[in-house]
Amino acid sequence: MSEMSAPTAPRIGFVSLGCPKNLTDSELILTQLSAEGYQTAKSFEGADLVIVNTCGFIDEAVKESLDTIGEALAVNGKVIVTGCLGAKTIAGSAHGTNAASQNDSENLVKHLHPSVLAVTGPQATQSVMDAVHQHLPKPHDPFIDLVPGAFGEAGLKLTPRHYAYLKISEGCNHRCTFCIIPSMRGDLVSRPIGDVLKEAQALFEGGVKELLIISQDTSAYGVDLKYRTGFWGGRPVKTRLLELVQALGELAAPHGAWVRLHYVYPYPHVDEIVPLMAEGRVLPYLDVPLQHSHPEVLRRMKRPASGEKNLERIERWRAMCPEIVIRSTFIAGFPGETEAEFEDLLAFMRAARIDRAGCFAYSPVQGAAANDLPGMLPLEVREERRARFMAVAEEVSAAKLRERVGATMQVLVDSAPALGRRGGVGRSYADAPEIDGVVQLLPPEKASKTLKVGTFTRARIVGTQGHDLIAAPL
Repeated sequence: MSEMSAPTAPRIGFVSLGCPKNLTDSELILTQLSAEGYQTAKSFEGADLVIVNTCGFIDEAVKESLDTIGEALAVNGKVIVTGCLGAKTIAGSAHGTNAASQNDSENLVKHLHPSVLAVTGPQATQSVMDAVHQHLPKPHDPFIDLVPGAFGEAGLKLTPRHYAYLKISEGCNHRCTFCIIPSMRGDLVSRPIGDVLKEAQALFEGGVKELLIISQDTSAYGVDLKYRTGFWGGRPVKTRLLELVQALGELAAPHGAWVRLHYVYPYPHVDEIVPLMAEGRVLPYLDVPLQHSHPEVLRRMKRPASGEKNLERIERWRAMCPEIVIRSTFIAGFPGETEAEFEDLLAFMRAARIDRAGCFAYSPVQGAAANDLPGMLPLEVREERRARFMAVAEEVSAAKLRERVGATMQVLVDSAPALGRRGGVGRSYADAPEIDGVVQLLPPEKASKTLKVGTFTRARIVGTQGHDLIAAPL
């Protein structure tokens, strides 16, 4: 084996078995290792970790691969297995390119050598690199280490350093008649879960205290990949909302950070993540773009849910997690909307007690299919209905805010001139940046108490002001 970098770099032993296709996979892995500053060891004894790229085609090749894995474990103890043998089950069948799609009990290598650190199939360079990073952190990243102010893998951010947005997918499979996003961004394309979690980890390690999860349709994460099993931290993780939220909660916990979910369509499986909110794993906050309540309007909008089920679902969420905050957006004056249908929307707002709501008067965006629907309403009617909706929404929101007076809440500080001696501005778990209210922090009563941007402070809610809370830092 050849030396790849300075002697101070972590050293990796590498064995490549099998055909030329395996050899090219090995070259890709070695190239990536070299680019990240790892060094190749000349022996198992001199390595910090060993990678074995296996062959699983004929019995002799399988035996050679298993023997090599056994030798590496006996001499070194820290072994990652990749290649064709890694995709085989005990029954002898193969399952794609990533062995993480199998249970450990089914995987042939894991069955015969349960102490290996990780097993992947062929053509799985990123999964191998993820396993290496987990068990032997990389010396440097040649693409981002020299970028000033970057969050490592996450790169540069335009938000304040204590919060950041993390996009988990692009595009949308729905064809809502008022929306042209699919024509611009295409159908849903979910990011590999390993990439999402890698970026999240880099952000938390860089000091981010609030991670805001965004997409066009967060609930649909992984649908396009058929919830394919990815690889993260040495274990398989499904590309699905529940598993993503569980993993994000685990990553956030050591940093005391928040995870906030946006653009969550009210599909039935969203019920599965509400208990995680009740347990404090992620913020009890859901941004759900409902758009309307009346079934006929939703049908004309081609929305994927009905108004009656939405109300039932919100009630179920609140039963599971009484602290949950629901924010949503609505459209008033959609083509064909009758006064009765609009009154249904106002009744829904009062019944659902949506904590935070925004509303748009229908706008005939060029290219939207809804423009061709009959019953386009005059602009003044659309605007009048928007104003009536917002009056109800503000009434509901103000009542919900008054219920918080006297409570003690955790507040993330966004602004604190003079170390907060004259007060500051922050947000509770109920407030997403820029779109919800804020917590106006009064000057601390104790002279020793200071406020620092990007940190949390406990505060007692003493009053309300419009959409905002007023609180005294404790």
